Amino acid sequence: MRSAYSVETVRAAERALMARLPEGALMQRAAAGLSAACAELLGRVYGSRVVLLVGSGDNGGDALYAGARLARRGAGVTAVLLSPERAHAQGLAALRRAGGVSAVPEAADEAIGRADLVVDGIVGIGGEGGLRPDAERLAAAVARSRAAVVAVDLPSGVEADSGEVRGAAVRADLTVTFGAYKPGLLVDPAREYAGVVRLVDIGLELPAGPELEALQHADVARLLPHPVAESDKYRRGVVGIAAGSARYPGAAVLAVFGALRGGAGAVRYVGPAAQAVIARFPEILVSDRGPAKAGRVQAWVTGPGAGEDAATVAEVLAEEVPVLLDADGLRLAERDAVRGRAAPTLMTPHAGEAAALLGVAREEVEGARLAAARELAAAYRATVLLKGSTTLVADAAGGAARVNATGTPWLATAGSGDVLSGLGGSLLAAGLSALDAGSVAAYLHGLAGRFAAQGAPAGAHDVAEFLPRAWRDVRDERD
Repeated sequence: MRSAYSVETVRAAERALMARLPEGALMQRAAAGLSAACAELLGRVYGSRVVLLVGSGDNGGDALYAGARLARRGAGVTAVLLSPERAHAQGLAALRRAGGVSAVPEAADEAIGRADLVVDGIVGIGGEGGLRPDAERLAAAVARSRAAVVAVDLPSGVEADSGEVRGAAVRADLTVTFGAYKPGLLVDPAREYAGVVRLVDIGLELPAGPELEALQHADVARLLPHPVAESDKYRRGVVGIAAGSARYPGAAVLAVFGALRGGAGAVRYVGPAAQAVIARFPEILVSDRGPAKAGRVQAWVTGPGAGEDAATVAEVLAEEVPVLLDADGLRLAERDAVRGRAAPTLMTPHAGEAAALLGVAREEVEGARLAAARELAAAYRATVLLKGSTTLVADAAGGAARVNATGTPWLATAGSGDVLSGLGGSLLAAGLSALDAGSVAAYLHGLAGRFAAQGAPAGAHDVAEFLPRAWRDVRDERD
């Protein structure tokens, strides 16, 4: 599992470690990891041209010491000093001893234009609010160049704790981060600026409670339900699907498809799309008596394609089992009905739906995704899965949020969310917590989308078809 920590937590761990180490040792550890990553990206260090963008903080010192190491290996290194009088003195001296030179920002354009590699050490993890004008001009010059770009700890101009980008920022091909991941490296829109992220271990001792977690294959494999010899359909989990309408029967079909491919022992369907559902999946248990009288289930999914059927949504929310609430159900559900539930609720909005529920503009949610997911979870006392380029899952109880990056832009297709809803509902019915069900569903859904697309268009039906392959791919980690 990748764990990301807040700036405050990382700095506290750094202070504790520095108190036990000789002066400057921690920066040397960081610089060694940074220079190794730069050398690997360059391929051939000797004769290469490297430009360091150096701010006044420790990131600038890391860049200078790394530049000194590259210069000793034969690279031509130029340090562009944004504040010459505040540059890290020892790092600058080390660079000059190794044969590097310094320059002021006004003379930097030519060096950047000729560079093979640019190292962004302008602003550290405490930076907020985008780049200042002189740094913004350098970032623009870097964007025009053909150089590879390596960010020190975090791309300058993005916010470490929130993942927000409030102005101009450096776009990196590689970010070398020290000691711990920062939330902004894993959450869009900042993640888009980070490129590939490489973690360098510098010996920090971090607490057990991170701000953000990103599940990996092994984590998902441990959470997947696994039938045993005594399993029957009820032990595996029966999920109820109350979805679809005369206008949107396909939403019901896709939600049922996702539930079946999610490992449900059985699926009960309630709604006006019964004919379409049975025609596609004859094994489905259909009822026309409403959710309360449909029969035994361990979880409900409601909302996909529901249109204006607020009564069914309310009836499902009154049930004493976990409920996944999606699409039209998010709009139709009474907030107090969700807040008052004793059983878990998993809400799965996209940015537009989350914005409507919070009463803000969509752009506000997209610019501060982590904050929006947490705010919505607190407002509804529910677990919230905020769909998007990086899917976030936040729990009403607080604690570490989860982020998933297995998704692909090809998943931005009609009905894909309905498949995700059915998949998430099946995992709730199998006994996973809302946080785990949402996280595992997002992970598998993203993998299935990648397998289905393989670089070409794929529809929601294709995504559901590839869920078993995603499941097997993850299960191989455990088996």
